[in-house]
Amino acid sequence: MFSLKNQVAVVTGASSGLGKQIAEAFARQGASLALLARRFERLESFAKELSEKYKVEVLPIKCDVTSTESINAAAEKVEKHFKKVDILFNCAGSSKDKGVLDMADDEWDFTIATDETSVFKMTRAFGKIMQKNHYGRIINIASMYGLVGNTEIPTIAYHTSKGAVVNFTRAAAAELAKEGITVNAICPGYFYTELTQPVLDTETFQQFAKIHVPMSRYGQPGELDAAAVFLASREASYVTGAILPVDGGYTAV
Repeated sequence: MFSLKNQVAVVTGASSGLGKQIAEAFARQGASLALLARRFERLESFAKELSEKYKVEVLPIKCDVTSTESINAAAEKVEKHFKKVDILFNCAGSSKDKGVLDMADDEWDFTIATDETSVFKMTRAFGKIMQKNHYGRIINIASMYGLVGNTEIPTIAYHTSKGAVVNFTRAAAAELAKEGITVNAICPGYFYTELTQPVLDTETFQQFAKIHVPMSRYGQPGELDAAAVFLASREASYVTGAILPVDGGYTAV
């Protein structure tokens, strides 16, 4: 069950963090991979590692997910190489963390372009490839902060972008159902990544997590894998428009 053999998965933000973790989870299940990120040297090294470890085909592609031209070029390369796309995992993201009264226009624009608009552009480009085979699994990384606010970190653009990803997921799921394409979102809680570690490592935030996360801890590497693999699988054929928190219970209270 949940085998991804003979499937082609595209993963954005695959050079680090959650994107890297999920790419390995897909490879472990037998998927061929197209890894997209800006840091090509990291992608090349990671692609070689996955290919040797799991005996799957891995294609690294330099791609800026805020650029329509870069995304379309990546889609063309993937289709030319693999002839199809079965799975799209939209994970690339970044954020300028400021409050609503302090955020500058360029900080807002950067966050929205990276975390929200990129999901639309990737879905448009790779969804057209999926449409040709009347099959696809699109999984968007949103955030528990796309479902709630918070009192600890002023990060208005991040909340806004991830809330938009949540409802984009529902709207795209409704539109693409007739094409045989499912669209779902995962809303992670606090997980260590390259971007989050400086904040999560502070004593103040660790105390905050112990109080506000029912499980009293951060997510561990691998704890997103099962959700991603399930939603990417053929067995999830009747699941679309779902918003799945993986947050230790943060949004349950």
